[in-house]
Amino acid sequence: MPSLQDILDEYELLEGEDRYRLLIDLGRELDPMPEALKTDATKVRGCSASVWVYPTTTENGRLHFLADSNAAITKGIVALILSAVQDKPAEEVAAMDVTEALAPFELRKHLSANRTQGVPNMIALIRETAQRLAA
Repeated sequence: MPSLQDILDEYELLEGEDRYRLLIDLGRELDPMPEALKTDATKVRGCSASVWVYPTTTENGRLHFLADSNAAITKGIVALILSAVQDKPAEEVAAMDVTEALAPFELRKHLSANRTQGVPNMIALIRETAQRLAA
């Protein structure tokens, strides 16, 4: 998965429908999430589409999230959020302001409220996971 800065560099060159395509392509780059992990426990609340996020850690103790959505653009937004935190140490993610990292994308300006309403809940889930593992 590309870095958040690489995604932003490409995103800024695009407009309208091309930005949607970029998000959809990002969603396709997510690691596959096994169906067995798509449960009520991993479902992100507040999303208009179904979104599941399952935190894991790598062998070297970095956070790695498996995620999926039943909507292509929403899945792309999930991938965008994860690109900010994926495979980083829990301590770094716990200290990070993910909302601020995503601010240059102006998601609320370019996407409907339905597509972005679950974003704060997903960021909270990531932060809580990172804080728990960093402790």
